[in-house]
Amino acid sequence: MASTNIGDTTAKVFAELLSGPMVDIYVGEEKRHWALHRNILCHHSAYFQSHLGDEPKKKVGKIELLDDDPCAFELLVKWLYQGKIDDVSDMPMERKWEYADVCQKLYVLCEKIELPQLKNFAIDQFRKGCNEAGLVPGPEEMKPIYDTTPPNSPFRKLVSRIAARQIMDPDSKKDASTYKICFEGSPDFAIDVINAIRVGAGGRLFEDPTEEPGCTYHEHGNGQLCNGI
Repeated sequence: MASTNIGDTTAKVFAELLSGPMVDIYVGEEKRHWALHRNILCHHSAYFQSHLGDEPKKKVGKIELLDDDPCAFELLVKWLYQGKIDDVSDMPMERKWEYADVCQKLYVLCEKIELPQLKNFAIDQFRKGCNEAGLVPGPEEMKPIYDTTPPNSPFRKLVSRIAARQIMDPDSKKDASTYKICFEGSPDFAIDVINAIRVGAGGRLFEDPTEEPGCTYHEHGNGQLCNGI
């Protein structure tokens, strides 16, 4: 697969990539359609190469990516032909979060079609978009990451650290229950968040619960006479 940016290819190579048969690709529930060059798809992605076959003159049918996002695929098309995607820093404030969300979906798409270089671009734009918009993903955005990426995914590491920071932040209204759907959907999420909290705590321990005074663990109302130890 390609190891250099498409923008750095020679004119001859680029012309060859833009020759040959086209492939019909349908994306999303609405089956939005693109017709893209087979050569350029296979140049970038082992996924497309395996689906389209090794023989360049083989009659090409269609590829369906019905679980993926058409807006994310738009960014993929730009990168396939230009070697870059838009920079969130150049966008007005009201578009930054929306673009970050699309970049998350682009990352999931790239995980499927095996494009590590574009995954790196996507996660960088996602982080930058969150930072510049002053927003972070919620559990609804985090859950798909754990549903569609492998255990060692950098995006899992990122969102679990975001969740951990929100839980630890004394000024945040979020606590562990905020992420209930993530905990229920993936034990890995729970493990990653707890480990992130441990790292973020910097080795500081809370009080030993076996040494806490009074009736901390008794069942009775505040101020009610306690007959315990």
